[in-house]
Formats: sequence, structure tokens, C-alpha cells
Amino acid sequence: MRHCKESPPGQLLLAIRQFNSRQWFECHETLEELWIGEEGEVRDFFQGVLQIAVALHHWRNGNYVGTISLLNGGVKLLGNVSDACMWVDVVQLISDANRMREALEALGLGRMNGLDPGIIPQLRTVSVQP
Repeated sequence: MRHCKESPPGQLLLAIRQFNSRQWFECHETLEELWIGEEGEVRDFFQGVLQIAVALHHWRNGNYVGTISLLNGGVKLLGNVSDACMWVDVVQLISDANRMREALEALGLGRMNGLDPGIIPQLRTVSVQP
């Protein structure tokens, strides 16, 4: 069983690159392999990031309901996780996902493509203290 204080496995580093280059479906596929065998906090971390990636994929495809639902689900899962997990800034990701959801709700179903691309979440890393 992995712990949030550990260095990220190679698959997570790949998922971070995929997420940040807007390859959200591919990121989902990469993370799915990671979360299935995990338990506890790390499982919630992988699954929460995965759900936000799928939410972004739905946003790009115009699925408003799926986007809002998965942003909420991902944030809920990440709420069970440490402030940073495997170098990922979980607090920032939660904040960014909530900000995007609020902006989409303000725009509404018919105008979701008007979202400011500058608020699309990114996976940010934090410095690791020895």
C-alpha cells in the first residue's frame, strides 16, 4: 500500500504530463490502472484526480451535467487526502476545480464553451521537504 508522502510512481508522472497537456482521457486511462489496486488516502487521491480529468474531458465534449458531477465527485474524494500527495498540490487542485465549477454554473448549460481557458485546472507540484 502506498502513502502520500512517497515519491510519485512513473505512471503518476505520466498522468501529470497528460493532464497538463489536456490529454484528459489518456490521463484517466493511466490513473485507472493506479487506483484500482490501492486503498485509503492514495486510492482517493488517484480516483479524485481521475474524476477531475474525466470532468475536463466531458467539458471539452460539451457534457455540462457530466462535467459538474465529476468536478464535485473529484473534489469530494480529494477532501479525504493530505494537502499534498505524491508531490501534487491537492489543495490547489481542489481550489481550481471548485473555481471552474462555479464559473461553469455561472455560465450555464448553453454557454459552457465560454469558459475562460485560464481557469482550467492544472496539476501543480510542491517542493518536497526531507
